Amino acid sequence: MTSSGGPIDAIWDGEVFKPATPYMARRADKQFGRGEVLHLEHVEERSTRSHAHFFARVHEVWANLPPLQAERFKSPEHLRRWALIKAGYCDSQSMPCGTASAAKKFAAFIRPLDEFSVITVNGSVVNVFRAKSQSYRTMSKKEFQESKDKVLEIIADLIGVTGDELKAPSAAEYLAAG
Repeated sequence: MTSSGGPIDAIWDGEVFKPATPYMARRADKQFGRGEVLHLEHVEERSTRSHAHFFARVHEVWANLPPLQAERFKSPEHLRRWALIKAGYCDSQSMPCGTASAAKKFAAFIRPLDEFSVITVNGSVVNVFRAKSQSYRTMSKKEFQESKDKVLEIIADLIGVTGDELKAPSAAEYLAAG
């Protein structure tokens, strides 16, 4: 059987995991074969509040960039992905091109294919860096928090504040928390 219906909420009763509701039990019956061995992994839920705080801060920094930096980053998404790459949350590929001239031409050719990637040329080698996704599905709570902290440190420096100042909740966030 396949597990294509998303997670099944289950309760550990001290001996076995049981579906948390009759609905979950029906889904488990459809999704899994009786006696099928499953590999369980505890995945901590990420805070939507922390997620929203992070994206709000990135937007806030982007909106307050000095003129030269503002020209460099077309959108908050460009800024976020650049900072993820700088923090090491990226996938990279290197392409040897034989000559420095061929590398420059290849870099110019692939640059428009992904406006968010960072492309460097080092002699005859082109390096392509793509930011990792921070989606709920692809990053654990711990990895998201680590990436969030590193990205906020990096972008805080662009506007001359500390990472701690940037991480602190704003007055509006205090009021919203009520």
